[in-house]
Amino acid sequence: MTALMPPPLIRPIAAFAAAAVIALAPLTAHAQEAAIYSSMDAVHPVWAKSAMVSVQEKVAAEVGLQVLKDGGNAVDAGVAVALALAVTLPRAGNLGGGGFMLVHDAESGETKAIDYREMAPSSARRDMYLDADGNADSNLSRFHGLAVGVPGTVAGMQLALETYGTMTLAEAAAPAIRLAEDGIVVTADLADSLKALEKRLKAWPASAKIFFKEDGGFYEPGDLFKQPDLAATLKKIAAEGPDGFYKGAVAEAIAASVLEAGGAMSLEDLANYKVVLREPVSGTYRGHEIVSMPPPSSGGTHIIQILNVLEGYPVGFLGHNSSDTIHLMAEAMKRAYADRSEYLGDPDFVDVPVKALTSKAYAAKIRESISLNRATPSAAIKPGDLAPYESDQTTHFSVVDKDSNAVSNTYTLNFSYGSGMTAAGTGVLLNNEMDDFSAKPGVPNAYGLIGGDANAVEPGKRPLSSMSPTIVLKDGKPFLVTGSPGGSQIITTTLQVISNMIDHGMNVAEATSAARIHHQWLPDEIRVEDGGLSRDTVAALEARGHSIKVGSVMGSTQSIHADPDKGLLLGASDPRRPGAATVGY
Repeated sequence: MTALMPPPLIRPIAAFAAAAVIALAPLTAHAQEAAIYSSMDAVHPVWAKSAMVSVQEKVAAEVGLQVLKDGGNAVDAGVAVALALAVTLPRAGNLGGGGFMLVHDAESGETKAIDYREMAPSSARRDMYLDADGNADSNLSRFHGLAVGVPGTVAGMQLALETYGTMTLAEAAAPAIRLAEDGIVVTADLADSLKALEKRLKAWPASAKIFFKEDGGFYEPGDLFKQPDLAATLKKIAAEGPDGFYKGAVAEAIAASVLEAGGAMSLEDLANYKVVLREPVSGTYRGHEIVSMPPPSSGGTHIIQILNVLEGYPVGFLGHNSSDTIHLMAEAMKRAYADRSEYLGDPDFVDVPVKALTSKAYAAKIRESISLNRATPSAAIKPGDLAPYESDQTTHFSVVDKDSNAVSNTYTLNFSYGSGMTAAGTGVLLNNEMDDFSAKPGVPNAYGLIGGDANAVEPGKRPLSSMSPTIVLKDGKPFLVTGSPGGSQIITTTLQVISNMIDHGMNVAEATSAARIHHQWLPDEIRVEDGGLSRDTVAALEARGHSIKVGSVMGSTQSIHADPDKGLLLGASDPRRPGAATVGY
């Protein structure tokens, strides 16, 4: 054993051996528990020799690939993909939302985080979502003018190009303009999403005019879908840069639409929007460097926190999705989400104890509180005693170019099609990101996440997010570029792809396809994908005191693995959602 495993793992293995003697039931056989996913051995990634793009929507993926073939770098391709997704994947791709981009510069070896998260309007107030009785009114934070945060996507894309790209914004926007003007062929996925969100979209006349036929009927697969208003907005952005969006006619239309819907976003709010270039949060895991998004994302901080806890256990030895491994993951997840509720927020407004949360010493303290045999009830878990200090319809894409520059980008409107509101005459769907603030401390948001004072509403503040664009480095070079949508499950989804590759030796396609679990402290349950775990595994977890809830699939990762031994890029789009594509050359 000592010849095969690093010394730090010897003690936990011994601890597990001792615990097995004491436990009422023996450890479940890992091979038996994993049998349901033994077919993963046949899952193969897409491969390429030079460059690769992994995107939730195929047409946008091809746009990014063409940019790379034409000599553009990873950031050029990433911006072109982001703008194209506003046309081809309107439920999540956007101009009227925001997000986070992680950029790895191969020449300097540096990785930077571009924060283009939405900001609260200057009119925002802490109690703006409370009714007369002091209760949180979710309609105000989700389907009302007050739900809309100042969009950041256009400014974020411009900063990315100015700092790391080789193309102009006009050049990067050209494919999106063509797609919006000439039209896209409606896919089954797009048609289904429009039917599912009919009520939300038809509540707003400007949206109903765009996303449904003149008689109110549905677009069906194979139909041509044109977006002339969006094309005109993209042309303004191409001609004038961000001023074409944040000032002038488009800004006036956005402000007017928000005002008409009961909100109060001013022209000054739009003109004053600022992107922030931040230092990523980073940590180490079994010889790899984990680089991810810092606050106001909670994702990177808690991915590293959970990995730090898991590093003290031999999870590779214990087996993928064995009851032992899932127990440890769930216990680590609970504690991270409890800390999220207390400490995480916009670092421009609150002191977030990132160093404390991501320290190996804090992880060791967490391990001391974890029983190997019994689940700790969430009610008994409180945020750690530290030194002072999002949507299912988000979308992620990953890009690696021929020079090993890498982009990991996650952005969103929050809900599918955001608030459902389109700024009249612009084709721009508007987000409902203000729901990601804590409307009232201790009251869960749409994803069941609890928040506190650190994430309270304030003018100009960015709401807390779970978006977790991540780059894993090995010997200073990209090893894995990944991320996912999924609201509160983004953190755990991204975490499991990383663990699957590093701990369990899976290829990127196997790591993507493998069954996922999730625990977010409250509610006190392990969510598992339907059919993902054997009955024996579920029974073993329940015997430890865990509550298991079987649900639908989680996440939609778009991942690229750089394999220096083979000299190849290996990529995989998540099979959980239709229409995605990983392409390369």
